[in-house]
Amino acid sequence: MNFETTETWLKVMSALVIGFGTLVAVAAYPPFAGVTEFFLDLAMWPVDGAQSVSSPVTRFICAVTGGALIGWGILFWLVSTRLYPREPELARTLILSSIGTWFVADCIASVVAGVPMNVLLNVPFLVGFAWPLWRAPERVEV
Repeated sequence: MNFETTETWLKVMSALVIGFGTLVAVAAYPPFAGVTEFFLDLAMWPVDGAQSVSSPVTRFICAVTGGALIGWGILFWLVSTRLYPREPELARTLILSSIGTWFVADCIASVVAGVPMNVLLNVPFLVGFAWPLWRAPERVEV
């Protein structure tokens, strides 16, 4: 994958993290919770409509987690667009360390919480960031 394609791919993945964070954050407001509840229903297979974010504690966790995800996505965007062009190795280390740590912690916690399906849902995010960076080329100035 060439440098420009890698940068574009990282921007797309960053936007997805921002979008997912927004989806989680808006679930703090009950009228907007439906899409997030569907995701929770999918993660807590089978899809049966039993999941809800109606309790104040769950809505609070959605607000905090969604905000953190939005911030993480913004960080990925800035690393991808501002640091990666100048220092690709440092950018790779930052993104791969962050996404790898998230993946391990999130997957272990999901299994412990009784939601192993979330491990499968996490894989696309891991691959989406790791794949383009695994052997990303140095930028060649023309």
